[in-house]
Amino acid sequence: MSRIGKRPIAIPAGVEVKIDGNVVTVKGPKGQLTKELHPDMIIEQEGNAILVKRPSEEKMHRALHGLTRTLIANMVRGVTEGYSRNLEITGVGYRAQKQGNKLVLSLGYSHPIEVEPAPGIEIDVPAPTKITVRGIDKELVGQTAANIRDFRPPEPYLGKGIRYEGERIRRKAGKAGKAGK
Repeated sequence: MSRIGKRPIAIPAGVEVKIDGNVVTVKGPKGQLTKELHPDMIIEQEGNAILVKRPSEEKMHRALHGLTRTLIANMVRGVTEGYSRNLEITGVGYRAQKQGNKLVLSLGYSHPIEVEPAPGIEIDVPAPTKITVRGIDKELVGQTAANIRDFRPPEPYLGKGIRYEGERIRRKAGKAGKAGK
């Protein structure tokens, strides 16, 4: 039995949960999230907790059990605390700045790259080499950060590019000089 799927999800004060079959809507101080989950999963609200049950011991149902519980828990955490992802820019002349709502990146290309954040996403630039992506939807925050990173992923020789904060890049040795000279 899934150890994660069995755990109840506590509903904090100020959070309102509405379950309509397999559509779960969570409303909290930071906003509202709605997600359609797999129709086989049984989602129930008992008092101040949400329970996720599975209809059978089939392999697919066992796999969906923990996933469904985690998706709902992420929604509850998102509307109360929110999520953020930090990115670092490394490289000479590489920088980021904010112009209005847009993020403008200078990454060594012949043109600046403009990124328009999706609704519900806030992009902050605390320093020219640091970017913070914030929002209430964990999936959307992670996808936005990954899209920004994809403009110039870190390369293994000099380590230049955009990386997640704390990400370790496997470095490679450069070209060896000629021995016969």
